[in-house]
Amino acid sequence: MTDYGHELRFGTFLPAEAATAAETLRLARLTEELGLDLASVQDHPYQARFLDAWTLLSVVAAQTSTLTVFPNVANLPLRPPAVLARAAASLDILTGGRVELGLGAGAFWDAIAGMGGEVLTPGASIEALEEAVHVIRALWSTERSARVDGTHYRLRGAHPGPPAAHPIGIWIGGVKPRMLRLVGRLADGWLPSAPYLPPPQLAEANRRIDDAATAAGRSPRDVRRLYNVAPGQAPLAGHPKTWAAQLADLALGEGMSTFVLMVQAGGDRDLRTFAEEVVPETRSLVAAARGATGTTAPAAGPQTVSAPSAGSASETDGVSRGITVWDESQRPTGPTSDVPLTAAQRASGQHLVDVHDHLRQELEQLRDLVEQVAAGGTDVGRARSMINTMTMRQNAWTLGTYCESYCRVVTTHHTIEDVNLFPRLRAADPRLAPVVDRLEAEHHVIADVLEQVDAALVAMVSRSDGIAEVRKAVDLLGDTLLSHLAYEERELVDPLGRLGIF
Repeated sequence: MTDYGHELRFGTFLPAEAATAAETLRLARLTEELGLDLASVQDHPYQARFLDAWTLLSVVAAQTSTLTVFPNVANLPLRPPAVLARAAASLDILTGGRVELGLGAGAFWDAIAGMGGEVLTPGASIEALEEAVHVIRALWSTERSARVDGTHYRLRGAHPGPPAAHPIGIWIGGVKPRMLRLVGRLADGWLPSAPYLPPPQLAEANRRIDDAATAAGRSPRDVRRLYNVAPGQAPLAGHPKTWAAQLADLALGEGMSTFVLMVQAGGDRDLRTFAEEVVPETRSLVAAARGATGTTAPAAGPQTVSAPSAGSASETDGVSRGITVWDESQRPTGPTSDVPLTAAQRASGQHLVDVHDHLRQELEQLRDLVEQVAAGGTDVGRARSMINTMTMRQNAWTLGTYCESYCRVVTTHHTIEDVNLFPRLRAADPRLAPVVDRLEAEHHVIADVLEQVDAALVAMVSRSDGIAEVRKAVDLLGDTLLSHLAYEERELVDPLGRLGIF
């Protein structure tokens, strides 16, 4: 689980078509009115139907007062870095420090050649990008003169300046291994797009960046992780209610801290949903999870897994496995009603059941995989890799190591309940308080059980008999989680429908 602790920021990726220029400016103003932090535009100078990126960013900045603006990303082959450095610093001065610099190595080389730009090989384009970063930073420095001796770009005693109003970040867009290593060595930020690098691929890309940063003597935290996201595609797939949980997962598990919504002309509905519903809940979920780090289960709740005393032997259906973590007979019961739910009311509770059903399905996949290993059908190292790549969401959008994925999904689901659902249930019907308190306490126990599963999987790699411990941990997870899900459904499906909360 990787959370670099960066402050969350949210913004928009605005359309750049000249034919809808007024609409772009309106969306920029709406971005600010809705309380978002940034606005960006793509930079394709060879595209005849697009407005020039820097001109458009200047007007957007002039028509707003709080938005940070940046190219997403600047086309380096057609924008000499020395001039780009002064352009960015100048706009930063004029806006009072509201400019960042997204930078790319270039693409669409035939179109670049048509504009008089030099066509470079992939390797040469990355070399040029690295030299450009040195040129830009040299011209932003406080030195009396700047010198860079590169193959593609050079400075020979140029005078730095004007000084920017604030330290401008260089956010590099790129997803190939060599680009990722460059990001780790030099960049202030990494700016991929979900349509080109979907969420399941973030973990490996982040690992490359972190390794390169460490090798260069930097902290991985020195690199802010940004993400261009599109409505209807992961991580904004499914119902908007799930978007916040998906973004929170990426913030807590992959360190992505800035989310930039791709907006089309007339895209007010998506923009408002994102700003008014998704952003506040994402901030709340991440704040709650960060604030809860290191917390333990309440003393009055179920027994903790690390010290299962009275619940440690054959009390429930866990008798076949010898371990349970709580006495189900001690669970409180909420109020009941004899009035049948309407179809609309049943739908609220069904959403909870659907989420739980997916968790149950993934648990069965895990059990099947454990049995494959035990039967010799899959070697130990491959089993770990397979678990790393299991899907832990209905939309199959977030992967990673088992603990980082399954534990995070379950924990995020519980955090949503703890932060948003349970307080509303308590307020709507105080008679539900004992049930809600019990469910919250059980969340802590389940988190401990999930950690035991991951620890057993790690130990299995170095122990020939480790599969027995994995079996035991997974059996405990099954008993614990399935019991909890059934209890929650028994007590909450009816109230959720009657109170119209979920």
